[in-house]
Amino acid sequence: MAVKVIIPTPLRPYTGKKESVELQAATVGEALASLTTLFGDLKKHLYSEDGKLRSFVNVYVNDEDIRYLRGDQTPLREGDILSIVPSIAGGTQN
Repeated sequence: MAVKVIIPTPLRPYTGKKESVELQAATVGEALASLTTLFGDLKKHLYSEDGKLRSFVNVYVNDEDIRYLRGDQTPLREGDILSIVPSIAGGTQN
């Protein structure tokens, strides 16, 4: 199944500046594995050393957080849009 993965601006330097990538995948885990195979430098930004998705990386399938679905086992359908959204921390205290 072809799915579109949206690459957030902070991660684009690791994907050849691509805004999105189309991949064949049946689950979120397969899509992310394909993505990090295509763009090896991206893996360390998405996964911790123990192979788990970093806690500050949020992944959505058609605006649904995979944490509330089936995680990386969430099934994908033709035309689904997978969004990677890194959490942004910081700012100033008043």
